[in-house]
Amino acid sequence: MDDLMGKVLDLQTSWTASNTKEMQERGAIVRRKLPSLLREHTVQLAAGLDLDPMEVGVQGSDGTGLKTEIPWVRVFGRDQSPSATTGWYVVYLFSGSGERVYLSLNQGTTVWTGGVFKPRKAEDLRARVGWARPLLESATSARPDLHTSLQLDARTPLGRGYGPGNVVAIEYERAALPEQETLLGDLVFMAGLLGAVYEAERLAPHIPGDPTPEVLEAEQSAARTAGRRAPKSARPRKAGQGYLLTAGERKAIERHSVQMATNHFEAQGWVVKDVGDRESFDLLLNKGERQLHVEVKGTTSAGREVILTRSEVEKQRKYHPNNALVVVHSIGLDRTSPEPVASGGVLHCTSPWVIEAEDLKVISYAYRTDVNTPVQGLASSVEPPAQPAVPGPREGVARRAEVAPPT
Repeated sequence: MDDLMGKVLDLQTSWTASNTKEMQERGAIVRRKLPSLLREHTVQLAAGLDLDPMEVGVQGSDGTGLKTEIPWVRVFGRDQSPSATTGWYVVYLFSGSGERVYLSLNQGTTVWTGGVFKPRKAEDLRARVGWARPLLESATSARPDLHTSLQLDARTPLGRGYGPGNVVAIEYERAALPEQETLLGDLVFMAGLLGAVYEAERLAPHIPGDPTPEVLEAEQSAARTAGRRAPKSARPRKAGQGYLLTAGERKAIERHSVQMATNHFEAQGWVVKDVGDRESFDLLLNKGERQLHVEVKGTTSAGREVILTRSEVEKQRKYHPNNALVVVHSIGLDRTSPEPVASGGVLHCTSPWVIEAEDLKVISYAYRTDVNTPVQGLASSVEPPAQPAVPGPREGVARRAEVAPPT
């Protein structure tokens, strides 16, 4: 194992984007030889990850087409990180200079919205790192050799992109590569850290830096409705794991946020009536001659975005200035009970609530195609003769279906 790593580092000094003889040799080690060797220890790695051995993946890459400056070999949970661009994993990163290789607890830099892979911002990656590091303090305190930054000597933007995603890493100098036994021991240790992150992610209602769950689910739902097909590497994560919510969790959050809003307004002397099951808003408030129409949104995130339907927007604009938006954000969610329990949160009220066009972001459109309007002179080449001619295109009407304020 140390011999293979040393060979890759030596070949780094000959890096070029072209598929030269040296890059072919490097690719054979990174894509086949090292992963094959690591798979021989799948049982040990699975124990550290607290996963079934069949759920553990090992993958290496030196670039698709053009050869990448920083080749890598990663160990991951197949459900938790279906591709190198998503989720958490442990990865060997070989420096551009060939002077060192890191074993890093790192993360993917994109998230699948349902229509496209959306790059994570560097500050979002750092926020996720800030969430993960405290979880591992008890396990990492006895390892003074761990690094929180990487020196990959990268010249390309892709190579420099690994730095913000690093949680902790072990550095191996080319001149002092340890023997295989030590390398494997370190890998099992790092797999244990990764397993702790996976478990915390499973239970966390929201991780800083992740998309707002409600917005992400709306984007994915809109993409499915429009017939968008997700690539295999963007398999949806299990409900209750990471940023997806189950129906029960969404209901618990909704009930909790409406109750918090009710308590808030009753304390101010309002008579509160829950009308959410029959109106396009949640609470109807009365105080003497005054009346207020209140929309309530609850979220486990920081509340930077909420989902509004077209009807909600239209009605709230009509009710203004006798309207209000209540956002209960940072709600806690206990997923260890048979039924999810929502608690806590921070209530923010805006009243009167003015909905400006620039605060709305289109998620999907309903497009009128007029497919039943025939067009003269355009015959069908695929329909049976008895069928009418294929209608031609005509200018359609795009209508906003779901909207949400931008970050």
